[in-house]
Amino acid sequence: MKITWYDHLYVGDKAKKKRYRIIQAIRKARIQTGAYVITPAFNGNNILDIYPAMELASPYYKDNDFFIIGIAVDYWEALEVAGKIIDDLYRSTGGFELAAFLKV
Repeated sequence: MKITWYDHLYVGDKAKKKRYRIIQAIRKARIQTGAYVITPAFNGNNILDIYPAMELASPYYKDNDFFIIGIAVDYWEALEVAGKIIDDLYRSTGGFELAAFLKV
């Protein structure tokens, strides 16, 4: 699994204290309960996907590449971070083209 991190990573308020620990656990594919990651959606119908960080360590995702643009410590915070990303996306581009916003 290849993980790429967004240069301007969105981090939830509660996750700021644990940012380094969360990122290191994801990089080392350690199972970590409670943390969530926000990525661009894999299908064409959505804008973002929210995954529990521990799910990335499963064999199912072994062959997938992930571009992580946000982290949070619980699901509700992940929803807030995703909302912030969508708000910034719309204010910046006037639309919902995530690739143009992220300049990927």
